Amino acid sequence: MDEKQKQSDTTRHPPPAPAPASPPPTPGGGPRRSRRAWWVVLAIVVIAVIVLVRWHPWRKADEGASAGASAGASGAHTGRAGGGRRGAFANQPQPVKVASVTQGDIPIVITALGTVTPLANVTVRTQLSGTLQTVAFQEGQMVKKDELLAQIDPRPYQISLANAQGTLAKDMALLQTARLDLKRYQTLLSQDSIASQQVDTQASLVKQYEGQVQSDKANIDTFKLDLTYARITAPVAGRVGLRQVDPGNYVTPGDANGIVVITQLQPISVIFTTSEDNLPAILKQLNGKTKMSVTAYDRTNSTSLEAGYLETIDNQIDTTTGTVKLRATFANTGNMLFPNQFVNARLLVDVIHNATIVPTSAVLNGSIGQFVYVVKPDNTVTVRKVKVGPVDGERTSIASGLQVGERVVTDGSDRLKEGAKITIPAEHPAGASGASGASGASGTAGASWAAGASGASGAHAHRHRHASQASSQ
Repeated sequence: MDEKQKQSDTTRHPPPAPAPASPPPTPGGGPRRSRRAWWVVLAIVVIAVIVLVRWHPWRKADEGASAGASAGASGAHTGRAGGGRRGAFANQPQPVKVASVTQGDIPIVITALGTVTPLANVTVRTQLSGTLQTVAFQEGQMVKKDELLAQIDPRPYQISLANAQGTLAKDMALLQTARLDLKRYQTLLSQDSIASQQVDTQASLVKQYEGQVQSDKANIDTFKLDLTYARITAPVAGRVGLRQVDPGNYVTPGDANGIVVITQLQPISVIFTTSEDNLPAILKQLNGKTKMSVTAYDRTNSTSLEAGYLETIDNQIDTTTGTVKLRATFANTGNMLFPNQFVNARLLVDVIHNATIVPTSAVLNGSIGQFVYVVKPDNTVTVRKVKVGPVDGERTSIASGLQVGERVVTDGSDRLKEGAKITIPAEHPAGASGASGASGASGTAGASWAAGASGASGAHAHRHRHASQASSQ
């Protein structure tokens, strides 16, 4: 019974089934994954083929090569055309400026650097010691000769003068008494009343008094001169500088700076130097008593300041520089020349009459020496060697090689050679050629813009066509 009950319990509650074991790995899993990878690769290859078929890169390469070849051909053609244009331009007449050879007077001028030097530069000092009472000038004032400048206290010298005058009066009285006594002694001597020795002694005394009186007069003149020196006046006419001492100071003749410095301005001189090579021509004019004019210019050598004449030359040549000093004098009425001013001096030595003259820019230097380009009647140029004479700024005299009336090139000669053709801009205005060039440039720009626009529209249509094909597919 118990066994039956156990069986019934067993049937009523069956035992749990054991967990199934994991199946062992089958050998077919690896080939499945490899087949999936091959499918992925195959899909990528198919997509790449479709892309290549859509884009046609080999056609674009062919088109690019053909376009490059055509561009190269057109570039070569353009280069040949450009070279032809350059060659044609080289053979075209060159625009130049010309001037006619003239005849006239040309001066022989020596230009040199100079310094304005006053004829008098005086430091005014006192000639006696004393207290400076007043100063009668203003700094920078123009003063005349003997005009009062300053006053020294004259009272000590006035007292000395009065004392000398008193001494003179005393000695004059003694002299008068001695002369009367001498006259009496001479009368008594004639009567043989006194000895002759007494008469001689009195005569000697008279001489002593006469000498004393003369000395007293000299002392009076000295003190009068001191009073004159106490009144300080201008020794020369000119401009006074800055005051060196103020009123109230005790001044002496040993003061180094003095009271003031006066510089003469009218007339004034300019000292300049020139080479010893120019000395013969200058001496020739000086020995002939010819006054050579000198003009003073400013530092920039552009503005004329004053005109004068050559005064003299130095008596020797400076061996270290090979130059000689010259002095020119100027009236300087306008006070344009100032002491120690730097100027350019132009000395007119001589004048060449009826000289052949060309612009200075027409004369060129080369291996053959100095030459010019002469314009022929057929508007071609030829090289002409010339001998150059004196130069006056923008004008150059030609000693030989040119005739009056011929035309020479003054500008644009760097593009010329023997036999080159020229054109004068005044005869052929550059406005027409410039306008045609501008219109040609605008036409070329318009054509290139149109070509670029058409190319851009073509590229846009090509992209639109590819997009439509892709969408249809």
